[in-house]
Amino acid sequence: MFLSTSLDARPPKSYNGIMRTLRLALAQINVTVGDIEGNAAKIRAWLDKARAQEADFVLFPELAITGYPPEDLLLKPDFIAAARRALDDLLPATAGLTVALGLPVANHYDLFNAAAFIQDGRLLGLYPKHYLPNYGVFDENRYFGAGKETLLFDLDGDRIGLSICEDIWYPGGPPQWQALLGAELLANISASPYARGKGDSRERMMSTRAGDNVAFVAYCNLVGGQDELVFDGRSLVFGPDGRLLARGPMFEEALLVVDIDLDEVFRRRLHDPRYRQSRETLRALAEEGEAFRTVSGERISRGLPKARLQRETDIHPAPDPVGEVYQALALGTRDYVRKNGFSQVVLGLSGGIDSALTAVIAVDALGAENVTGVSMPSRFSSEHSKSDARQLAENLGIRFLTIPIEKPFEAMLETLNGPPDYPFRGTEFDVAEENIQARLRGVILMALSNKFGWLLLSTGNKSENAVGYATLYGDMAGGFAVIKDVPKTLVWELARWRNAQAGRDLIPEHIIIKPPSAELRPNQLDTDSLPPYDILDPILEMYIEQDMGPEEIVARGFDPALVARIIRMVDRNEYKRRQAAPGVKITVRAFGKDRRLPITNHYRPALGNRVGNQGNQKPGRPETR
Repeated sequence: MFLSTSLDARPPKSYNGIMRTLRLALAQINVTVGDIEGNAAKIRAWLDKARAQEADFVLFPELAITGYPPEDLLLKPDFIAAARRALDDLLPATAGLTVALGLPVANHYDLFNAAAFIQDGRLLGLYPKHYLPNYGVFDENRYFGAGKETLLFDLDGDRIGLSICEDIWYPGGPPQWQALLGAELLANISASPYARGKGDSRERMMSTRAGDNVAFVAYCNLVGGQDELVFDGRSLVFGPDGRLLARGPMFEEALLVVDIDLDEVFRRRLHDPRYRQSRETLRALAEEGEAFRTVSGERISRGLPKARLQRETDIHPAPDPVGEVYQALALGTRDYVRKNGFSQVVLGLSGGIDSALTAVIAVDALGAENVTGVSMPSRFSSEHSKSDARQLAENLGIRFLTIPIEKPFEAMLETLNGPPDYPFRGTEFDVAEENIQARLRGVILMALSNKFGWLLLSTGNKSENAVGYATLYGDMAGGFAVIKDVPKTLVWELARWRNAQAGRDLIPEHIIIKPPSAELRPNQLDTDSLPPYDILDPILEMYIEQDMGPEEIVARGFDPALVARIIRMVDRNEYKRRQAAPGVKITVRAFGKDRRLPITNHYRPALGNRVGNQGNQKPGRPETR
């Protein structure tokens, strides 16, 4: 089969002397995991939008029918059957269109992450995803079998290759094989989650695939929040010379429409010898068991006498690096709250930068009328922290409550320092008493959450979570941790970025410039327990996100004793992070689904230890706040 499709292919047709224009519509939509009926209804509505734009070929994201990632829902046979019924029900809605969309598909022995290729109400074929990512946040090998069949869709001489997400990240993957079989358009449907800087690297890769394969590349990505993940959209179309033709907006639903001239591919390939020299690749793959199959259909094109000219608005500008993080946090918060059935949120306002940034994001995501801030001062709370919290609430226009914790704190101290045989009696004030205050605040916030149905947002940042500078069942309490994956230094950048966007100090300047403090004892500062954050954050990034050892970090100019101490703090507080609320992933290595380490773990990397295993060292008492 591969010889007939690769060497005896018919030349492309011309249609009444006009160029072979194909109008693409990339529907980057926001679906909800498990809402099969709702997702199908959304797909139907966007098909109507594409039809109104006179589209020929409409792409929807990976697993659009079920949402991504469905995780262990994929182990439920009724879930798989419901997804297939939804596909069958959608077929009539594709009248007059060619459509590609994703869903899980089972046969008698396995389950596949598949792309359905539909034409005018008829299912032409199902493409199984070949490369299953099983790193970072991905667990596709847990659920899916790997495809071993490469499909080429021949629409009356116009050839389209269809692939799914990871398949196109490999230079020698299915899109290359489809191009060698004659595909002029390589369509990829994806659910690629956001991380800082990933969008630019994704564009570079797609441009390379288009240029190397001398083909148009159309990449349709999911948008929206799902638990810790945020999908950024930013769908793309590249020409056969690697030039960017269209880019969808980030973090919002959109229909990206662009006309492509398939004759351009044939013209370019006549001048490109690389295409001819690579065909033996297919023979080798066939010998290894890869199947190649051509599926025939009709060309559904309106034969546009004039193609819609490319417009500047086809290439939506990418936001600046800080702005895209902010948008990711807002979208992740909005979708988590609303998709889980909440309408309002509550959070503690300490007068510090973390709670201030969390509050601003919540207002942008949900509206000021749906956010309640609570100040809970103690005997150690400064006057400026109380006034800063109030000023922030006024700037944002949110409901503001003041509930002091002094009386319950006194009651707790009296209870714990009761009769002479009580263990607290006669002890020094230390971290235990500090944490009582944080936990009382958690009790108050959870009471408000229970009473009024408000989702509690916790406000800790990644730097604090990394070293355990947070109180379990205290300031870590909550249903969603908005800035959980945001390093402290980036917290300040985001605050200043948001103020610049507002054109005023939405977050009071004093909150931004004052030294951070938990205010759980007199004159307390974060630097009493931690190095300055501009020193701490680079160490944490190297250790957590890059997995550097202590010697490598020290070689970059950091104090050996400090590096050893920070690494010890990170390692000893895994048990805390395991109990933290989910939060938006924005870095390449987030705690939770992304970075997974055992809680019970005696490995301790040490300077001078090139072998690595220090299993004879005792793990020691976890450092807690």
